[in-house]
Amino acid sequence: MSDQLPFFVYGTLRPGLHNHARYLAGRCTRIRPAVLTGAALHDGPGYPFLLPDPAHRVVGELLTLRAAQYPQLLALLDELEGCRTDGTGLYVRERLPVTVRGTGLAELAWVYLAGPAAAARLRERPALIASGDWTLPHGTTLPG
Repeated sequence: MSDQLPFFVYGTLRPGLHNHARYLAGRCTRIRPAVLTGAALHDGPGYPFLLPDPAHRVVGELLTLRAAQYPQLLALLDELEGCRTDGTGLYVRERLPVTVRGTGLAELAWVYLAGPAAAARLRERPALIASGDWTLPHGTTLPG
């Protein structure tokens, strides 16, 4: 299995937002709307976090990066997300199945989840974004 999986992005790395423009614009070969089930979206200090949660889903995009730039972009994204190899960073990167919207097909993708310290804080003081979509006003809910 190749480690060059697409990335599921749900916050500032989404197309049209500042970190996408800074890090990913022009470096993607494919961008598709997608949904991650079994995770809840929580508001953070200017960026969101994901926590595993079977009752929720998160809306975002599935980005396929240019193969020649993949190793460099992976390292850059891990650094941006504070992802450490020992699993103690701000985020942890995991392989998870993500559903491409409109097709019902699931694909494995890299997903950044809240790291241990952020996850513990959010379990104590949840900041759930009910819609599961960080680009919508946070009081919005989406139908089923």
